[in-house]
Amino acid sequence: MEDRTFRDLESGNGNYGLGTLKTKLMTIKAFDLNSHQNTASGKTGRFRNWIVGFTKKPISLNSPASNPHFLIPLMTLSLWGLPILSGLAAKASDIPLKVGVVQRFGDEPTDKLTLKAAPDDQLTVKFLGGDMQPKTKQLSSLKLEIVNKPLQQPQIEEYVVLSNHGTFETAEDSANKWREKGIEVEVAKPDRWQVWAKRSVYQTPLLRRLLLASIKAKGDTTAYIDTNVVTEVPHASFVIGNYRYHRREIDITAGKNLIWVSKGENNRRTRLYPGSLRIQPNAYGDYTLVNQVPLESYLRGVVPHEIGAGARYSTVAAQSIIARTYALRNRRRFNVDGYELCADTHCQVYFGINQTNPVADRAIAATKGLVLTYNNELVDALYSAATGGVSAPFSDVWNGSERPYLRAVVDSPYSLWNLSQKSLADEQNFREFMNLKQGFNETDNSYLFRWKYNNSLKQVTSHLQRYLKKTKHPLANFTTIEHMEVVERSPAGRVLKMAVTTDRGILELSKNEARSAFGPPRSTLFYVDPIYDKGNQTLKGYVFVGGGFGHGVGFSQHGSQNLAKLGWSAEKILSFYYPGTQIQPLNNSIIFWQNASALVKP
Repeated sequence: MEDRTFRDLESGNGNYGLGTLKTKLMTIKAFDLNSHQNTASGKTGRFRNWIVGFTKKPISLNSPASNPHFLIPLMTLSLWGLPILSGLAAKASDIPLKVGVVQRFGDEPTDKLTLKAAPDDQLTVKFLGGDMQPKTKQLSSLKLEIVNKPLQQPQIEEYVVLSNHGTFETAEDSANKWREKGIEVEVAKPDRWQVWAKRSVYQTPLLRRLLLASIKAKGDTTAYIDTNVVTEVPHASFVIGNYRYHRREIDITAGKNLIWVSKGENNRRTRLYPGSLRIQPNAYGDYTLVNQVPLESYLRGVVPHEIGAGARYSTVAAQSIIARTYALRNRRRFNVDGYELCADTHCQVYFGINQTNPVADRAIAATKGLVLTYNNELVDALYSAATGGVSAPFSDVWNGSERPYLRAVVDSPYSLWNLSQKSLADEQNFREFMNLKQGFNETDNSYLFRWKYNNSLKQVTSHLQRYLKKTKHPLANFTTIEHMEVVERSPAGRVLKMAVTTDRGILELSKNEARSAFGPPRSTLFYVDPIYDKGNQTLKGYVFVGGGFGHGVGFSQHGSQNLAKLGWSAEKILSFYYPGTQIQPLNNSIIFWQNASALVKP
């Protein structure tokens, strides 16, 4: 089992270590509540050192200051303002994240980036010079473009794709299963998430083909070899003075640690990034612009865009805690590409800091260093725009081990429905539930809470064909949909299996695939009915009726706003959506991520 802890991240190590990481108790100088003097002050009085480590208990935001387990730097921690942690929480801001803010630079030969320093500042650009020695230049701006350099001889690039997935969570579960079979793998995202046979292990065409033959001999029909003939290699290109450089790696910093980045010839989508930037190759033959940014600065570019303008303070504070938790737990997502997180909805939306807002900044500062835990491990802090009236357990949407704190919760402050007595796995119960409109946290947002879309047979067929071709499904060449229906639901009402009968055979869509395969569904909380012509004989299309937006697991961004309106605190909101969890300040004992299947071997 591999553990990720605060000490490992505090060191700035961006790669997952091998084996179990050991942590030590950390002694911090604490505020003495009797003398009201700090041990660092040098004054006389009674001083004590409090040990924060494996014996530390989770902090409740309502805990009295007299609780000996609550004695931390400065005074009692509160979501509603400062004082906050001055020791551990301050160090939380030092945790550097590596975020891919432009993931596929060079995917198109016309790609361009312009980097600019803030007013009265300069960029420092580091790269290898023509003599392959380190070179440093001071510039006010840097324009990057792609130059494809031809190879003397064509090269073959290929990898064994073991499985395709719509989400990282299911891809990681698939990777675990392949490892259990003795195959070394890595998770990648050339477009959809994929599990690859590890390239450093299966290095030759012969090894790759022997592996594929062995897999297929055991009945697998999804694995394949993706082969490309490469005749030219893209290089990040820039001009300094009268000389043009073509480089694979470029490091960019600024004196004020602020860099403007815009895309394209017309400098569209200009964003301001704190920290430093780096152009580096990825696993797909092009480049990623990586922003190395302190955690708390990163949150300033996430929270206001995720929760939206106008959200009440306790909702923003709750979003700040789970966004921080999510970032720290998910730093492994892009190991294959040499960075940690992306800047879109496959991770968390991160738009830099040129569109921050005062409420979000206040909430981030007031919750500095606070994370959400379960059994002293960071929770899988999943959240979505709207649940549709009931949140989903983890396994309703993805494959993998269940998270005890991600449960089916009726998203209402009132007792509207008893899931233990009327399971939504029953189709009649489910349709009755979907007819309920009032009393839910998301009722006021009718656009996301309930939706209905009619699709012609041609539209449904086109959506499914496109999805099956993208996933290289063996039935991708079908021409006609004859029938489709939901054949299995979870007790929370989510689609677990959907059967589609085509002229080439029956295919089964599982969980989130049922949403990805068609255009209309905004979530997996839906039912589908056929649409016939007036004579009720000819199938014309299907109607999708559902609720919610996104996966529906964990925190509802829209639902939480109603709870805040009712006066709920951030702590109470998080306890509602993640039952059994605790808010803690970062400390040495917290496990950031556990690899229960020992994915990385020493």
